[in-house]
Amino acid sequence: MARPLPVTTTFELPGYRILEIRGVVRGIVVRSPTLLQGFLGGLKTMIGGRIGAYTAMCEQTRQQAYEEMVDHARQLGANAIVGMRYDGSTVETGSTGATEVLCYGTAVLVEPLLAVGPAI
Repeated sequence: MARPLPVTTTFELPGYRILEIRGVVRGIVVRSPTLLQGFLGGLKTMIGGRIGAYTAMCEQTRQQAYEEMVDHARQLGANAIVGMRYDGSTVETGSTGATEVLCYGTAVLVEPLLAVGPAI
């Protein structure tokens, strides 16, 4: 299993120095609801309230897009990602819709800062 890659929404990574910018990285996933999710979601829109089936689908989509972004960063030789963001939209596909999630950031090569202080 690969070592976790530090990812932050900020443009700095506390405790690390950015040595090199490797480039913009992204992961994009387009997903439509399953037949059951569509049916349950349709019923819920008639009575109102939170649509749990769609929420789960969107969370899975975000997670997959995030993982694709991290894989892209590893391919570029990066060991961290800064400035990570999500963007989402609806893609109309005729009679049904799909959710598109884009996860993106800047892949960087970092090194830890040396701790400077009194020896104990």
